[in-house]
Amino acid sequence: MDERIAHKQLLKQHAEQVLLQRIAITQQAMDEAQAAANQESKSSVGDKYETARAMSQLEKDMHARQLIAHQQDLQALCAVNVQAIYQAPVAGAFVRSATACFFIGTGLGKQLINGEMVIFLSPVSPLAKQLMPKKKGDEFEFKGKDRITDVY
Repeated sequence: MDERIAHKQLLKQHAEQVLLQRIAITQQAMDEAQAAANQESKSSVGDKYETARAMSQLEKDMHARQLIAHQQDLQALCAVNVQAIYQAPVAGAFVRSATACFFIGTGLGKQLINGEMVIFLSPVSPLAKQLMPKKKGDEFEFKGKDRITDVY
């Protein structure tokens, strides 16, 4: 197997693990918010009870939205093809520049992978969109001027 494809597979697996962990944490937080709402006992002051239940429901709803977003990110990442060597930055491509390394697959931000800092970009992020029409040797704006040194 090509070393570059193996590298991209490692990056994709790392991203999947991060997203699965985020899904588990969010699911747990959502369950805890529901449990807190269920445990709220009716007090003599009805408003206090209703406010506490409403706050718990809002927290649960927030976690539910986060859970859906994480699941959508994971689904989109699973559709990313890392088995090909690309000539231009597209979803599934690894891009090395003079100052940074990028993996276009899902937006996780900076991740340390085997001692190398890799910036995980969503294909719809502004930086990924800026990179997509470029190729090896082209310049782009990232913390000032930068140049693509490798794409695969």
